[in-house]
Amino acid sequence: MLCPRCGEANALGAKFCVECGAELPAEAGTSAPAPISAGSSSVLGLSGAAPVPPPAPRPIQPTETSGKAIGSLICGIFFLIFPAAVGAIILGHLALLDIRKAAGRLKGHGMAMAGLVLGYSGVFAIPFILIVAAIAIPNLLRAKMAANEASAVGSLRTINVATITYASTYGNGFAPDLATLDGEGAGGASCDHAQLIDGVLAAGQKNGYVFTYKLEILDLRGGGQSTLSPRGAANGCTTPGSSGYEVSADPVTPGTTGQRSFYTDQTGIIRWSGNGPARADSPPLK
Repeated sequence: MLCPRCGEANALGAKFCVECGAELPAEAGTSAPAPISAGSSSVLGLSGAAPVPPPAPRPIQPTETSGKAIGSLICGIFFLIFPAAVGAIILGHLALLDIRKAAGRLKGHGMAMAGLVLGYSGVFAIPFILIVAAIAIPNLLRAKMAANEASAVGSLRTINVATITYASTYGNGFAPDLATLDGEGAGGASCDHAQLIDGVLAAGQKNGYVFTYKLEILDLRGGGQSTLSPRGAANGCTTPGSSGYEVSADPVTPGTTGQRSFYTDQTGIIRWSGNGPARADSPPLK
């Protein structure tokens, strides 16, 4: 006789399954024996002992863990990633359905529930995170651009002080380029390596801005400034200086690393422009 619960083969007339302990149905054509009372003399007169009670049904033990429950828990761990949260929900429901159908042969109910909780948490949390990001990111970008602009203005002031110090120290006019003002290197300061600014600024790019240094000399024929070739080097300097200079500071990526451009020259006045590079006729920075 086959057990209707676990399918185990049992002897004919058996009342309980030898595998799972479940009660077996009575066979057709047979009738259950008449109940014997505890005080029946026919039973006690033959053996002197009470009848043996039937064995208690043994509970079915789960034999394996649902793979879908494991998958739901793993996806739930990454619930802040939207596809993972959706996967945790789908696998969690499928796992619970399989566990119910297995009649106790599958385990993993707790993992499936944990995956569901994490999955639904991710689905509800992701829109909130996106809203916060949509508000915070532009503010962070504006703050970063403002910090880069402040750094660019500070760098221009540093260059102005360095060029004046260079001209008064070495008598070679204003420095021929930013590399001459570089503050990094072995040995002491010299006319060709004055050590007045840091190496990052001397390279021409710092904190999202590009710095362009140009020499100017006084054109006596026209009475104004021009970009004629500078005079010869003085006091043993390798590269000649100049009677004037100009420095432009422009954002590497306008609108991202900075919004405004800046300009300064030997006058020490810093000018700015919010639409394209700043020039000598741009408004001064207040």
